[in-house]
Formats: sequence, structure tokens, C-alpha cells
Amino acid sequence: MAEQHKNMRRSFFAGLGLVAAAGVAVKLAPQEITAAIPTPDEPTGTGYRLTDHVKKYYRTTTL
Repeated sequence: MAEQHKNMRRSFFAGLGLVAAAGVAVKLAPQEITAAIPTPDEPTGTGYRLTDHVKKYYRTTTL
């Protein structure tokens, strides 16, 4: 039985080391992942556009 407890303890500490390594990897990872996503350009059509005037109107209609 003592051998079984040693194996359990070793696997616990191995798992603990794995969690610590994953935490360090996350901490060292680049923070600005969303910066790589291109932003859409301004629409060129003559349809609906969300302008400052329209935004002001929407703000006045909320309760």
C-alpha cells in the first residue's frame, strides 16, 4: 500500500507542475490577440449609416 501512496503523490505533484507550467505559458502569451483581426472599412453605399445624429436620436429614445 505504501507504494500506491507514493505513486499517487508523484502523480499529484506532476499534475501540479503541469498546471504551473500552463499558467506561466498563459502569462507569457501575447496579450493583444484581437489586434490581428482587421476592422471593416466604412460602407460605400447610399443606404443606412449609423451617424452621430442617429446615435443621438437612439440615446433620446431609451428609457
